[in-house]
Amino acid sequence: MSAGSVRDPATPAAGTPSPAGTGAAGTSPASSTSGLRTPSLPPWGVPAVVAGIAVLTGLLVLATPLGGRTATVVVFALLLVVVQTALSLAVEGRRRATDRLVTTSVVLAFLLALLPLFSVLEYTATRGIHRFDVDFFYRSQRSIGARDPGGGAYHALLGTVEQVGIATLIAVPFGLLVAVYVVEYGRGRLAATIRFFVDVMTGIPSIVAGLFVLSFWILGLRMGFSGFAAALALTVLMLPIIVRSAEEMLRLVPSSLREASLALGVPRWKTILRIVLPTALPGIVTGVMLAVSRVMGETAPVLLTAFGAASIVRDPFRGGPQSSLPLFIYQQAGDAQQTAVDRAWTAALTLILLVMLLNLLARLVTRRSTIGR
Repeated sequence: MSAGSVRDPATPAAGTPSPAGTGAAGTSPASSTSGLRTPSLPPWGVPAVVAGIAVLTGLLVLATPLGGRTATVVVFALLLVVVQTALSLAVEGRRRATDRLVTTSVVLAFLLALLPLFSVLEYTATRGIHRFDVDFFYRSQRSIGARDPGGGAYHALLGTVEQVGIATLIAVPFGLLVAVYVVEYGRGRLAATIRFFVDVMTGIPSIVAGLFVLSFWILGLRMGFSGFAAALALTVLMLPIIVRSAEEMLRLVPSSLREASLALGVPRWKTILRIVLPTALPGIVTGVMLAVSRVMGETAPVLLTAFGAASIVRDPFRGGPQSSLPLFIYQQAGDAQQTAVDRAWTAALTLILLVMLLNLLARLVTRRSTIGR
């Protein structure tokens, strides 16, 4: 072996892999990645900032003329955004600070959007709980004056359930048929005309629907005031919401499901009935509940078509004038007596709880049907 070929035994030969745990320059992965790690706020940093801003906001409210729930929440949100962004910018850098700014702004915007909802619920609950008893749901207003204690809204609750129930039984099948035709069969001018009139009906004021039923059904055909007349007016208001929501849900069903069913020789009507409608069922139920929630709080069409009554009317077809919860609220709130106003607040709380209960039941039914499939 020549002297030029002699090498140090500690020096690895060319092509020999370096020992595990060393990089190209002989450095470990920990030392090579340590430079890529950016400083960040500790896990307790954000909760500490929130707690500090809450204390600072409380001190500002006590030391300044600033008052009111809304002003306090707005000041807290502004201070939280400014302080957290500045602290993140100083510690974490511009990119992480921008990310925290956007995330905090989105969360605060969501909470601020919920604030009016919870304020209405809290305000209504505190004033409606005084008459929220068995007697209120068991008795009507027959022979009860504005100054008289007692009385209830049983007749109004019964009228609301019957009127909205009849309107739903009419509007849901008809609206679904229109939506299925527009999506699955409609082509050309007829489908475009249907969509146009559905959009126009969506913007019709509720009192116009009541005037239509009043002029055609009550005055024209001389059918008289009744709960069924109110249900017809509510049907006019429900139809465009159901048609438009069902149409959008049916369009979201993948075309591959329809094509696979048709390729197996399944008729088109059975494909719609067994494949398309069950797939779009959750969205359709949501649209139906939106329509029900809207018409359940309508007063003007019920006032023009059912007229209202202080006694219990169980027959919505031939029983004559009938009341409803929104109409009961309107009539009781118009009286100058505190007992009548208390009944109005309790009826408003009952209406809110009824809408929430119906939406919860619809969600449960939709979830079970989805799991079953």
